[in-house]
Amino acid sequence: MRWGRFEADGRIKYGIVREDEVELVIGSPFAGYEPAADHRPLDSLRLLTPAEPRTFYAAGLNYLEHIREQARSRGREPDLPRQADIGYRANNALIAHGETIVIPRDSEGPVEYEAELVAVIGRRARNLTPEDALSCVLGFTIGNDVSERAWQRSDRTLWRAKNTDTFKPMGPWIETDVDLDALETVVRVNDRETIRFRTNDMLFSVRTFLSRMSRYLTLYPGDVVWMGTEGKSPALHPGDRVDIEITGIGMLSNPVAAEG
Repeated sequence: MRWGRFEADGRIKYGIVREDEVELVIGSPFAGYEPAADHRPLDSLRLLTPAEPRTFYAAGLNYLEHIREQARSRGREPDLPRQADIGYRANNALIAHGETIVIPRDSEGPVEYEAELVAVIGRRARNLTPEDALSCVLGFTIGNDVSERAWQRSDRTLWRAKNTDTFKPMGPWIETDVDLDALETVVRVNDRETIRFRTNDMLFSVRTFLSRMSRYLTLYPGDVVWMGTEGKSPALHPGDRVDIEITGIGMLSNPVAAEG
């Protein structure tokens, strides 16, 4: 099942996406719902981010080649993480499928994409075991962890490098029927493929992260956990369009523009 979040009739509504049609519902997949007998064409609705998280988590360095590339860019030896440590991002940076990534006028660059699988929490959870960790997951969506690398190197925190407005595209919807081992991530910039990798080839799995996190943190419905990215990303420029496809989930597409 695919859950979308939409603006319809001036209100925010959830709906079940079936090809080119949406069945809007009363309620939400997080708090319970019932049919509304309201079917509309998908292209007649404004698509929003599929969740508005209470807490926005990010796994960070979780793929081997990405860690190596980050180390090379700094002239260092790779330092592989020894455990599944989680970080945070800010809701202000979230934008939906189709909305514009805006590069600030004082950005030194490069500004790069990071294609990520996103786990969306569906129920309150604490003290999960690795075996039952996925039981709290409603489904999965796609994230683009846009990053300003000069700021990432120079700032004491990642407050603007990662959390500038528009730097966190997420969507297009939540897919509940996902085989993690079958997923492949493909990124295209202006229709040119830039990377392709097995989505589940992580250093620490979704199960591992959720289990460890829930030992100390309560997970709530609507929380999102971004799972990291692989490889090196080319710089994005105004006028570009970046498309992130994860097989079985969908495609997240966003244009890029300079700040006016």
